[in-house]
Amino acid sequence: MAPVTDPCSFSSFSKCLTRHLNLILRVDFDSRTIRGKVALTVEPDIWYCMLLLCHHLTCTFISSNGQAAKFELGAQQGYKGSPLEITLPFELSRGQNVIVEVEYETSPSASALQWLSPAQTAGKKHPYLFSQCQATHCRTMLPCQDMPSVKHTYYAKVSVPKELIAVMSAVRDGQEPDPSDSSRVIYRFRQPVPMTSYLIALVVGALESREIGPRSRVWSEKEYVDQAAFEFSETETMLKTAESLSGPYVWGQYDLLVLPPSFPYGGMENPCLTFATPTLLAGDRSLSNVIAHEISHSWTGNLVTNKTWEHFWLNEGHTVYLERMIGRALEGEQFRQFKARGGWKELQEAVHQFGENNVLTNLVPSLKDVDPDDCFSCVPYEKGFALLYYLEELLGGPEVFMGFVKSYTQLFAYRSVTTKEWKDYLFTYFKDKLDILNKVDWNGWMYTPGMPPVKPQYDTTLADACIALAQRWQNAKDADLSGFSEADIKQLSSHQLIEFLALLLIDKGDFVFAPLSDSPSLSIQDPLPQSHVKRMQEVYNFNSVKNSEIRCRWLRLCVKAKWEEAVPLALKMATEQGRLKFTRPLFRDVYNFDKFRDVAVKLFKEHRDAMHPVTATLVSKDLKVDQRTGF
Repeated sequence: MAPVTDPCSFSSFSKCLTRHLNLILRVDFDSRTIRGKVALTVEPDIWYCMLLLCHHLTCTFISSNGQAAKFELGAQQGYKGSPLEITLPFELSRGQNVIVEVEYETSPSASALQWLSPAQTAGKKHPYLFSQCQATHCRTMLPCQDMPSVKHTYYAKVSVPKELIAVMSAVRDGQEPDPSDSSRVIYRFRQPVPMTSYLIALVVGALESREIGPRSRVWSEKEYVDQAAFEFSETETMLKTAESLSGPYVWGQYDLLVLPPSFPYGGMENPCLTFATPTLLAGDRSLSNVIAHEISHSWTGNLVTNKTWEHFWLNEGHTVYLERMIGRALEGEQFRQFKARGGWKELQEAVHQFGENNVLTNLVPSLKDVDPDDCFSCVPYEKGFALLYYLEELLGGPEVFMGFVKSYTQLFAYRSVTTKEWKDYLFTYFKDKLDILNKVDWNGWMYTPGMPPVKPQYDTTLADACIALAQRWQNAKDADLSGFSEADIKQLSSHQLIEFLALLLIDKGDFVFAPLSDSPSLSIQDPLPQSHVKRMQEVYNFNSVKNSEIRCRWLRLCVKAKWEEAVPLALKMATEQGRLKFTRPLFRDVYNFDKFRDVAVKLFKEHRDAMHPVTATLVSKDLKVDQRTGF
């Protein structure tokens, strides 16, 4: 088989493999840098030279087995960073391991690290640091083989100011005073399970924790910690359900950490320490279901990992599938069908945003000269899930297909895989059903842009009430508005309210290429009139709802209706938190409201420095603001 290359990396995983990292880090809030030393235990083929990835790192000294080594840092090449070529002072033979030590310092602008001033935290007294290494940002935090194909264990010692606490994506291993500085303390961590570099995570702040289960704690600033403990109290139930589906949880501890609002994602599946957005803290336990997704990554993504980012769907499609199987076990099959149907609509919106002929909507896209962050969307999540659900229907139902997913996860545990390896095993596992598998349009599913070649038929039982209410609002004339009342939504769950608003967001400008609804009576039309959204506020009072999923959709609906009073609320939500799922569409919608285009751009520029680098970069592209000049 031809060797797999990684288009997002210079480093080669065919000549040498990192097996272990030993990190000694000193976090400096004054300079906004980390000074450190990383010792890489490397398993070579036959070589005397190795290549690591760096991005705006300053490397001061490199040695190998105690001997000084020559090194050369190549030119910066966009998001890929710079190749760090290390020439060893001796030759190695196959089977000989070597320890390469690199002393280095990060840049204040490292994209993996967000430094928050005390004013940007909930407590307002202490600074805060958190990392986000997925997809290719670990190379800005330490020199490494920053590729999902390379897995290693790690040990770390982290020196921080003694009034702060450090946590990592690893098991805590104690603490001690820093012998070189009495104002600091050293926290120790160990990660004995091999994992890829994008899962290395570090947080330093004024943190507190609460126990929420026999193997789980929740961490956050004290202002959020008790609410977080309440929201995530069902974590152990979800963990046990996931284990019943996928096999033993191998990572030991499963902690959650609620980050400051600028965290750009809903969650991040760092082993032993899932990151969660504070937008989940709404006093509404329905949002804690997001954690089922991150728990599922403990098997699909962390244990079995995509070999390159072109195969990202292997991580996310399987994780969405397992997440919804957890939902099925806890809430029933109709709930799974309801969530799957909602995911299909999200996929359509993503395809529309990219363009239905854009190759980045392929399930397996080519990422040559493409930054993985630029193509981040729900496509690998929902197109991947749709394929797995389609196969489930063909091959015998959820129990039968979940048997394959569990077998696949156990067979490829601790490894990184490609789509070809996944497909080969699918054909092996279902060797008695090859006639069915051979009829699948694999090229249409995997290598063709746009929507999948087959639309699954999802049960609409839980969606019917949402569809009926959305249809009433779509068809209502001004004279009919008095017929709506608070009773319309009294029996709807939070999930159904989200679906109801999502249906009303579907307009001709959003979807011009494919019908959406399972119900022919629900049409795709112009945005809801301003008179309608004003009446909706009168009877449903959505402005008072704290659930962020509902609030974002509601404010988008108002902005699309050109209700000027909603614009400040939309921009407030877009800037008071930095979750890409909310911030990007809110800014886009206000930007598309011609009267407020300049307002959106001005406010973005004012808040850009407080945003996570990934968020700032992507929103700047949406608003056509040049990141380099600010104009």
